[in-house]
Amino acid sequence: MLPIGQRRATTNEEKIVIMKRKGSFFVYIVLCSRGTYYTGYTSDLEKRIKLHNSGTGAKYLRGRAPVKLVYAREYKYYKNAVKAEIAIKKLTRKQKDELTAGKIII
Repeated sequence: MLPIGQRRATTNEEKIVIMKRKGSFFVYIVLCSRGTYYTGYTSDLEKRIKLHNSGTGAKYLRGRAPVKLVYAREYKYYKNAVKAEIAIKKLTRKQKDELTAGKIII
């Protein structure tokens, strides 16, 4: 049920506008205490890093804290951030080292 005063989108064009998530979305890479990389995306980077370091973030990072943020890039649209995350996850370890050192750009 919609709150009073709001109406459902009726045309496909209106639905598309409603579905676009705009704002600030970040793709990030953290370096774990064991020397491995973890890549993710979020709309609140500071909060996400705190979650990872507290052990309540991603399951992969539990027991690998503390983590250190080594790369972050901001995107205006959610979809672009997710695509960038997927592309980074396909990189080799050497390519991720180069990305975090600023030698290559995604």
